[in-house]
Amino acid sequence: MKTKKFIGVMLAVSLILTASLAFAQPMRGMGWRGSGGWGMGTPYQKTYNPATVTTITGTVESVDKITPMKGMYYGIHITVKTEKETISVHLGPGWYIEGLDTKIEKGDKVDVKGSKVTMMGAPAIIAAEVKKGDSVLTLRDANGFPVWAGWRR
Repeated sequence: MKTKKFIGVMLAVSLILTASLAFAQPMRGMGWRGSGGWGMGTPYQKTYNPATVTTITGTVESVDKITPMKGMYYGIHITVKTEKETISVHLGPGWYIEGLDTKIEKGDKVDVKGSKVTMMGAPAIIAAEVKKGDSVLTLRDANGFPVWAGWRR
């Protein structure tokens, strides 16, 4: 009887230790190195200008991973074709966008509200909000503060 009790206790202790080690490991790919260049105060974030906010409507032609500036982690970018132009739209860091329930895909009809800027010599929009059907993906507030950095407010 004592042997069964001892084995049971040892099994419980080993499960607890294994679980604690598993939870102590950082998530793969995240690196726990901050925002990866996507937070407030970074050169990229400083390009968002509330004075240049515009809204476009169009169809998503592509969804891509990009690195907008040297040293940043990759982000998710869509190309939207409107009646007037085809424009790049920067959504946010891959580690944030890929974890959301609302997925933006090629062929989707979207309304994008964001700051119109120039990136790499071409017009682009840093998105604050993307509407797809009844879903609204809020990415930044009116001042351009990213929702993924909200805990740092």
